[in-house]
Amino acid sequence: MPDTAKTVNTTTRPGGTEVWHSDDLDLDAYLDRLGLPHTAPSAAALSDLHAAHVHAIPFENIDPLLGRSPSLALGDIADKLVRRRRGGYCYEHNLLFAAALEQLGYDVHRQAARVQPDHPGPNTHMNLRVRVDGADFLADVGFGASVMRPMPLTDGSERDQAGWPHRLIAEGAGWRLDKLTDGMWETQYSFDATAQYPIDYEVFNHYVATHPRSPFTGRLVVMRLSEGICRKIIGGDLVVEHADGPDEHRTIEPDQLGETLRSLDLDLSPAELDLVRERYAGTE
Repeated sequence: MPDTAKTVNTTTRPGGTEVWHSDDLDLDAYLDRLGLPHTAPSAAALSDLHAAHVHAIPFENIDPLLGRSPSLALGDIADKLVRRRRGGYCYEHNLLFAAALEQLGYDVHRQAARVQPDHPGPNTHMNLRVRVDGADFLADVGFGASVMRPMPLTDGSERDQAGWPHRLIAEGAGWRLDKLTDGMWETQYSFDATAQYPIDYEVFNHYVATHPRSPFTGRLVVMRLSEGICRKIIGGDLVVEHADGPDEHRTIEPDQLGETLRSLDLDLSPAELDLVRERYAGTE
């Protein structure tokens, strides 16, 4: 059983913060995108930053759907998610969030996770361990529409995530994130504290953005989470999940795609929308 009170060992973090070029981020522009002021590091401020990021920036796979590998250079991520007000997937979200946290004075450790380890899924997801106020937290603004606020990294800790309970379980040298679904705990992913290098995420990103078996290359995926409601485009369907009621399903016709994307806070340019609509129709 791991020591649930252990601190982050920053000496294992490859190259320290400078290797991640965190200072390249325009922090003011990022905070403006979130609608938040500068605040000193604290567990409460971390929670507010995490929730504001999830509310403001969509999860989406438009670039991989169109055959493009998203750039993981911090400047490119910021241009896409902050200036152009697009969304992205886990690497883009969590690399951006990690850089902002480091500029604000948080101790951040970048990690990898295995999605659906019972199957098992690939060990390609990115999440973060953040140390503040003498405690470690799991932070993950890039896991689709799942984690609204950071979770204390202690065995058995539970947190309501916008209406869906989640828990962390210590397993050997690592951890497991579970979600309560229909009265049963379902494992979302497993992870440990192994240090990751930028090149690791480049390799993961290449697989996730290009492999034909990746869930992000063959169908449109857009996800938005708010209190009590989760809205998703999965392939050709709009799924609306309610924390306290039945799900709704609706097929999206190609001519409804632009309006549906805008309802999920993705307002694409006409050229981008035409490309997505063409690819979308081709997957029906």
